[in-house]
Amino acid sequence: MVTGQRGRPRSFDRDEALDKAMLAFWERGYEATSISDLTASLGISAPSLYAAFGDKRKLFDEVVVVYGGRYGDFAAVALAEEPTARAAVGRVLHEAAEVYTDPAHPPGCMVISAAVNTTSDEVAEALRVRREANLVAFESRIRADVAAGILPAGTDTWALARYAGAVLQGMSQQSRDGAGREELEAVAELAMGAWPQ
Repeated sequence: MVTGQRGRPRSFDRDEALDKAMLAFWERGYEATSISDLTASLGISAPSLYAAFGDKRKLFDEVVVVYGGRYGDFAAVALAEEPTARAAVGRVLHEAAEVYTDPAHPPGCMVISAAVNTTSDEVAEALRVRREANLVAFESRIRADVAAGILPAGTDTWALARYAGAVLQGMSQQSRDGAGREELEAVAELAMGAWPQ
């Protein structure tokens, strides 16, 4: 007979808990995901959640980092690997069509959808800063192509970066509204048709 094991808490798998919290925030958004939703999803008590992660906001901040590393870094990879801004943005949009509609997780982009209807100015601002960083990366790559003569000298690099971001954000919402991968692939193709030559 084994003694001394009764009443010991189960071991806590932090990575697994972050995965479950990510899915909850991704599905419902930041505001609509309550502490009781999180404790139910993670299978832990509220005191355990607070002990492990601090509070809902701190947990969400960790989740955003996990999400970025697992699902959101495809834009940075494309910008680094592709020979031109056009090829990079085209790849980003096509990969977004795949990621945003993957049935293995909620649709769309968590960073975009989690910000919808949040009353937390801090959360909204943190997510806005992340999205803005993507636009800055797009614009930097586009500007390099203008300097190299790949794009016309008069190209409005910031407007073109915003255009790419607007398409990407729209694709995220469309996927949440039920658009499938093929439909979003068609959007990506149309969007790249407007790219300056």
